[in-house]
Amino acid sequence: MANPDIIKDFPRVDADVVQRASALQPAILADVAGRRGALHGRIRPLHPGMKVAGTALTVEVRPGDNLMIHAAISLAKPGDVLVIDGKGDLSAALMGTIMMNACRKLGIAGVVMDGAARDAVEIIEMDYPVFAAGTNPNGPTKNVPGRIGHPVSVGGVTVHPGDFVIGDADGVVVLERDRIEALLPAAEKKVRDEAARIAAIQAGDTEAKWLVAALRAAGVLKEGETL
Repeated sequence: MANPDIIKDFPRVDADVVQRASALQPAILADVAGRRGALHGRIRPLHPGMKVAGTALTVEVRPGDNLMIHAAISLAKPGDVLVIDGKGDLSAALMGTIMMNACRKLGIAGVVMDGAARDAVEIIEMDYPVFAAGTNPNGPTKNVPGRIGHPVSVGGVTVHPGDFVIGDADGVVVLERDRIEALLPAAEKKVRDEAARIAAIQAGDTEAKWLVAALRAAGVLKEGETL
């Protein structure tokens, strides 16, 4: 078949790159990536303390049907993050405690889905990272075909299999597999720069030195004017 619905393997982010990137905040990585890659804010962790980092295993399903998610769990490799295009549907949950336990046992790093989860209290007690658009007690069907390992749209961002995925209390950021390693030096520098700026603020230097020039460039202040 020229273009199978299930692509079983694809290049993944190297484990050492994942480990290095996982120490950074999604916000930092989004900034150095040109403020791109952040999923829509509707996709949130079930608990603010949840964090995830790994390689995207992409899944496309019809709303309310999780047949292909079960298939993806069977195909996943340790360190993968299930990234599920559930079309933003919240009328039925795509996954619950049973599936999340299976994911954890198999070493799947976490789940990101543009759809609903259920059994939220149990998942939070498990401390297994799940990022979803919402919750719903309705269970899914298991009847409708979909695709695995193809590009998907999740939270307004195109996600390719093998992309780097990272999430925390702020939300989820996805970065292209072939870009993530090159972005790390800039991200690590930004962490150092922000720490230095916070230290300066705490020492009393609260002035935003770029502000007046930016206001002039925006036409808010005329040349020679100050706040």
